Amino acid sequence: MSMINYASREINCKIVYYGPGLGGKTTNLEHVYSKVNPDTRGKMISLATETDRTLFFDFLPIDLGSIRGFKTRFHLYTVPGQVYYNASRKLILKGVDGIIFVSDSQSDRAEANIESMHNLYENLEGYGYDLSELPFAIQYNKRDLPDVLPVSDLRAQLNPNEVPDFEAVAIRGEGVFETLQAVSKLVVKSLS
Repeated sequence: MSMINYASREINCKIVYYGPGLGGKTTNLEHVYSKVNPDTRGKMISLATETDRTLFFDFLPIDLGSIRGFKTRFHLYTVPGQVYYNASRKLILKGVDGIIFVSDSQSDRAEANIESMHNLYENLEGYGYDLSELPFAIQYNKRDLPDVLPVSDLRAQLNPNEVPDFEAVAIRGEGVFETLQAVSKLVVKSLS
């Protein structure tokens, strides 16, 4: 849930990148960080585990304007991709304002995508959140690789509610900002 900082006249919103291990969550965050004006972003923080890491940073997008005289600052987080870090994944979702699910388009990763989506629903339910009421988008990443599933198959597996979805090649920055902008606008709209 958004936090209001009256001293700095900012509304702080949390967007979480969720998805299977090695799907491209970190690559998305690193691309956004590299392109955001250094004067409007915080430091990139990495919390490492033995085999995975959680990244986060905050930034103040100039192009989204203000809400009732308050600027909107976004805090972007990734969750560890491995399900055995579920306690960390769940904790990072606490207070979430928007979610980007980064799926891996490779056909051999279909099961991991579905498992991770089910895990997202379970973890949100633990906080009493309903994904249908949160700003949410899905990114079909790694579209440049061989043996990817057709987008229609990915939609059938992951997007039955027809939330905004985007094709991406995060390593080249394709689709990264489009996905983030869609969720950011939905978060701002939910605050208005």
